[in-house]
Amino acid sequence: MASSFLPIAPLNAPRKLAGYDFYHSILGSPKYIVAPMVDASELAWRRLSRRYGAQLVYTPMINAKHFRRPGKYGDGQFDRVHGEEGDPSTDRPLIVQFCAHDPDDFLESAKIVAPHCDAVDLNLGCPQDIAKRGHYGSFLQDEWDLIYRMIDNLHQNLEIPVTAKFRIFDDVDKTVEYAKMLEKAGAQILTVHGRTREQRGQNTGLASWDHIRAVKQAVSVPVFANGNILFQEDIQRCLDYTGCDAVMTAEGNLYNPLILNGLNGPPIFPTIPKHLPRPKVSSYMSDPQHLPPPLIALEYLDIVKSLDTDTTLSAVKGHLFKLLRPAIVQHSELRNKMGKIGKGSLTYKEGGLQPWIDVCEELWTLMCEIGSNSSAEVVAASDVSYWLTQPYFRPGPSWERQRRAPEPEYLEDLTVQSSTSLSIPGQIPTLSSIDAVAVS
Repeated sequence: MASSFLPIAPLNAPRKLAGYDFYHSILGSPKYIVAPMVDASELAWRRLSRRYGAQLVYTPMINAKHFRRPGKYGDGQFDRVHGEEGDPSTDRPLIVQFCAHDPDDFLESAKIVAPHCDAVDLNLGCPQDIAKRGHYGSFLQDEWDLIYRMIDNLHQNLEIPVTAKFRIFDDVDKTVEYAKMLEKAGAQILTVHGRTREQRGQNTGLASWDHIRAVKQAVSVPVFANGNILFQEDIQRCLDYTGCDAVMTAEGNLYNPLILNGLNGPPIFPTIPKHLPRPKVSSYMSDPQHLPPPLIALEYLDIVKSLDTDTTLSAVKGHLFKLLRPAIVQHSELRNKMGKIGKGSLTYKEGGLQPWIDVCEELWTLMCEIGSNSSAEVVAASDVSYWLTQPYFRPGPSWERQRRAPEPEYLEDLTVQSSTSLSIPGQIPTLSSIDAVAVS
């Protein structure tokens, strides 16, 4: 019969910091955070994101069931051989995220990465079908007892803190009770993605900052807000509206890794390689939030090449298609060329990166030759030239804009400024002028 008594730490054991002590002393009070993203927040991208202002970054989600067992799948999820992942000088602060549905799997996997990170996070937000089949992510949100046991198990038995990232329920009160349960179980930071489990794909819609604000007001641990972060202006607006300690960006960072540039110190500008031409339009290099994607992509590829830790070509391909998207939509010949890269090719260490470098340099040269900064080059949704980094506006069904009623009070003063953002400080706007769904 299992003992009902909690384990007693040795008298000389270091105290595990919790809540705001942990947030301030270990993490350094971060405000600008890059989310855990499958096949996207890998080491190379984390380094690029930190260079452009991220103060805390998460790993991609790791499946705890597989990770604790030796084999190809687990070994490739967090490289412990080369010492670059979780390196104190280049990859910290760092939180490693796991999906799990078994308390023992979660704890054993967390123990493996604990020496290499600052906290371990439980994914309670993934809404994809694979999460439903695997019994994890947001598909656990009705199993409060199981979630409690998983978090409590790490809280009691892991040397570093455990945190949780979750999606909301439609009902604000239920969302608050859920968050309070996570806090009681031992989660030392709560990240609230202000969308429900059903809000995904074309039905993504806008996140509810009202739900996030209600959680922040109800708990005593730090709260990170996630949702509707497309431009820098949205970050402070979110912090002001929700009262949260920090803002987490996901797709906003993937499509524009410069979204945090200049918020945490002087802005960084990429260097144009000496062998490449100079742009005719000087303004292309003037806005630290919107700079030419080919230069950022080349910078990312340089990081990939510099690492001993492997970066999957699927991650490289995903990043470059997102980064270069506005321009290659206009220049489909380059998009077609990118689509053919990697089919049966070498690994990047055997020269597999060169085709991507060639495309980036070709796109840069094209921009220098024909770029004019004219109104014809402006993407309507963002009001930014397609030659520059910018957010992605996901098309969505018109009914999504009418999904929630009545209209909250803050929308009475809402203005949509195409020159800055669709900065909506709460739930779903009912404005016919918005023809795209913002994703963060």
